[in-house]
Amino acid sequence: MTQSPADIPDKVLAQLGNRVQHALRAYTPKEQEAVSVAAKSFRENPALDTVKTITELGVGEVLISCLDAKGVPTVVDRAFVVPPVSQIGPVTPAVRAQLISTSLVAGQYEQMVDRESAFEILSKRAEERAALAAEAKADADAEKEVVKQAKAERAAARAPDTLAESITKSVVRSASSSIGRSIGTQIVRGVLGSIFGGKSKSKSSWF
Repeated sequence: MTQSPADIPDKVLAQLGNRVQHALRAYTPKEQEAVSVAAKSFRENPALDTVKTITELGVGEVLISCLDAKGVPTVVDRAFVVPPVSQIGPVTPAVRAQLISTSLVAGQYEQMVDRESAFEILSKRAEERAALAAEAKADADAEKEVVKQAKAERAAARAPDTLAESITKSVVRSASSSIGRSIGTQIVRGVLGSIFGGKSKSKSSWF
């Protein structure tokens, strides 16, 4: 903990959202420079001389700047710090109840609220994406199975026709070959018979 902004690295000081500055006494040039640095680290308030106020702060007084609802630093302002209230030793249940009921934050923390964490939200989204991916894969597999079954049914429907056509063509070829050979044989026999038969008759008539 320090009261001098010069003790804090610039990279850290630039990222601070809520700033509380206690009194700084400036007697030397270096101390006056530290006061100027501390004043410039706040968002300027036109109604307040920040450099002068830092050196005038009393006990329990601070300069404060917080982030608003949109995360923007508010202008610096002078404020009083509520002193801590404590006691030595444990308190009784009655005293504890009285302190809670008279607290500035009474009614805000008595009831436990279990909000949905970022981990739970991200896990839920991941589960939803996984479920959608599994459903899409199942639909794709089912569609492939339907296409495969349709192809198998078409192939099975064509198989008997193909077999019958093959048998018919085979029978026709066999019959055609047999008829062709039979006709050819008859033609050859007829030609040869006419040739040889004619010659025999001629020879017989010569004798």
